[in-house]
Amino acid sequence: MKRSTFLAALSTALLAATALPALAQDNYPSKTIRFVVPYPPGGPTDLMARMLQSELSTRLAVNVIVDNKGGAGGNLGSADVAKQAPADGYTLLLAASGPMAVNPTLYRSMPFVPMTDLAPVIQISSFPLVLEVHPSVPVNNVKELVAMAQKSDSKLAFASAGNGTPQHLAGEIFNTQMGTKIAHIPYRGAGPALNDLIGGQVQVMFDILGSSLPHIQGGKLKALAVTSAKRHPSLPNVPTMMEAGIAGYELTGWHGIAVRAGTPAPIVQKLNTTLNAIFNEPEFKKKWEAIGTPVVGGTSQQFGELIRKETTRLGQVVKNAGVTVD
Repeated sequence: MKRSTFLAALSTALLAATALPALAQDNYPSKTIRFVVPYPPGGPTDLMARMLQSELSTRLAVNVIVDNKGGAGGNLGSADVAKQAPADGYTLLLAASGPMAVNPTLYRSMPFVPMTDLAPVIQISSFPLVLEVHPSVPVNNVKELVAMAQKSDSKLAFASAGNGTPQHLAGEIFNTQMGTKIAHIPYRGAGPALNDLIGGQVQVMFDILGSSLPHIQGGKLKALAVTSAKRHPSLPNVPTMMEAGIAGYELTGWHGIAVRAGTPAPIVQKLNTTLNAIFNEPEFKKKWEAIGTPVVGGTSQQFGELIRKETTRLGQVVKNAGVTVD
C-alpha cells in the first residue's frame, strides 16, 4: 500500500472512531434503560423509581425497567452502577442519602466511592422522618417513649430499612442523645420493616413520612414526632423532635439520580433536562408531593454539591453517635 493511501485510510479510521461516540450521544437513548433501586420492592425509594419509570419511558421513547438490587444498606445496588455498568447513560441509579453520604463513614470498607465513581444527574427528593410506634405501645409522646425505654425490663426495638439508612441513623442518634438502648433491627428495605411495625413484630421506627402517612392517618401507627426543623403540613399536630425536648435533633433524607462517572456530559444534561421537565408537570408534581416530599430538581452541579456537603455533615453525625456496622 502506498504511503499516501495508508495515511488516507488511517485518517478515515480515526475520524470514524471519533464520530462514533458523538453519534451515540446524538442518538441517546436508543435502547432500554435500566433503573437500579438499591433496596427491595415496596419501600419509598422503590415507589419513587416506579413513579418516574413510565414518565421517563414516555419522554425518552424507550423502555425503562426497574431493577431492585438490595443489600448492605444500599451499597450493593449502588456499587453495581458505580463499578459494573457502562458509562453510557443506559443504567440509572436511584441514589439515596444512605449509600451516597452516610455509608462512606459508617462502613470501614466501601465497594465504591460515591464522589468519584458516580456522576450526579439531579436531586429528586428531600424528606423528614417520623418517629412512630405500634398502637399497642402505651406511649403518646417522646417523653413517655424515653421513660419506657429507660426501664430495665424494656424490650423495645426499632426497625430500619437497613444499616446505614436514614432510619437507622435516626434511631442511633435518638439512643445517643436520650441515653436509651432501644435495640436496632435492620431489614432489607423500608417496606419489610414497615410491614413488621404495622404487624406489631417490632415496636418503634423512624420512617420516611410519605410511606407511613396513610397508616398514621388510618390509626395503624402512632406518630410521636417528625425530624424536620418545622412541623410537617400533613401532620400539623405532631411536634418536631426539638419541640418534643431533644435539642438540636434535625435529620432529613434525600434521593437523586446518578449514573456511572465518565458518562458523556451531553447525556447527563439530557437526563437532567428530561427529569426537570417531568417535575415541572403540574399533575406529576401533585402526585410527587403526595408521597411526602417537595419537588426538588435543579442542575447536576447542585446535586453534586449537596452530596459533597452531606457527606461531611452526616459523616460527622455518624462519628458523634459512634455508629459502625462492620
